[in-house]
Amino acid sequence: MFLSTVLARNPALVDAAAELHRAGAIPPDTYVVDLDAVEANAALLAAEAGRLGLGLWFVVKQIGRNPELIRAIVRHLPRYAAIDRPEAEALHAAGGRAGNLGHLAQIPRRALPALLARRPEAVTVFDVDNARAVSDTASELGFVQDVLVRVEGAADATFPGQEGGVPLAGLEAFAGAVERMDGVQIAGVTAFPCLRCDPATGLPEPTPNLRLALQARTLLSDRGHGHRDEHGHGRGHAPLKLSAPGVTCAATLPLLAAHGVTHGEPGHALTGTTPLHAADLRQPERPAYVYVTEVAHTLVDGRPALFGGGFYPRGGVESALLPRTGERLAVLAAPPGHIDYYRLLAPPVGPRPRPGDTALLAFRTQMFVTRSTVAVVAGLSRAAPRLVGLYDSHGRPDPYVRQSPGRP
Repeated sequence: MFLSTVLARNPALVDAAAELHRAGAIPPDTYVVDLDAVEANAALLAAEAGRLGLGLWFVVKQIGRNPELIRAIVRHLPRYAAIDRPEAEALHAAGGRAGNLGHLAQIPRRALPALLARRPEAVTVFDVDNARAVSDTASELGFVQDVLVRVEGAADATFPGQEGGVPLAGLEAFAGAVERMDGVQIAGVTAFPCLRCDPATGLPEPTPNLRLALQARTLLSDRGHGHRDEHGHGRGHAPLKLSAPGVTCAATLPLLAAHGVTHGEPGHALTGTTPLHAADLRQPERPAYVYVTEVAHTLVDGRPALFGGGFYPRGGVESALLPRTGERLAVLAAPPGHIDYYRLLAPPVGPRPRPGDTALLAFRTQMFVTRSTVAVVAGLSRAAPRLVGLYDSHGRPDPYVRQSPGRP
């Protein structure tokens, strides 16, 4: 999906990744990430958001919760959106400040005291029970926590496994219940995804979820005017935040601002790997990672098998470059039930690949769901690349460093 893009826009990364593998500094099944490009992307996103008056909560699940990358991003975008407790812990340890917690996965009850003690800007809740748990914990800690209402998405605009939220028809009842809680106040709404790229063109467009979120904010704002609880205290809901994650990048920030959105949640924009970046090489964010693996064996019919471990079902992978032969081979489709031990390529036209040959690919990924190594490389922008470190897919130091005496 992104191999042509990264070859055109960041060839130094491709060369460095191939050399690291050839030298034995990285194992197969490694994502090589350009630290300089990630930081530059974060800086341009921060500048554009500042110009438009938007807040940004960055997301790092797609780059493996990596401490080196987080520290670079935080220099420009200090607040994060964490999808779960382990991600929040990794982000906090690397210097990030809590922006939005619970935006894709609700916070487990027993994790609430530690996470709320860090005073997140907002906590997203999907239902009354989760709002009550946040309220009880915040009350015990002695403060009132701002919450965002996750609006239930449209059936045709919600990813499988990410269902949940308050249906628009039930928002009045939800708000009434939350307004009686002492430890939370409704500070805004969110939905996901609010923008999506057209599969045919790669161009971003609003989903029905954005319309639902806008309607929800209007309903809550109207409800909040002059509303008082049974004790006569004001419980108004204005002004309200609206976080609209989904394809948050420099090109879509003006669209979000035009719809009255207050916050975006950039993830793949930090590595220049939204579908828009595959379709349009003029996008300002630069591609910042490649996937490196090697030929494991060749089938009798000539199809090379690559070591797997980092392939992602929704990645849109199309081809692999074999630097030794210079040939670019199609990556063959894999059935949904396959286990990611290997990935097959089309038979070569030229020389037969050898076991151990480097293979370079670039596709959309979520590194935190893989068993891959993540290699961070700095200095590419100065033509002085150096390997900063190797990590596992959750940001912990990778034991390959200790097991590979041949590293340069």
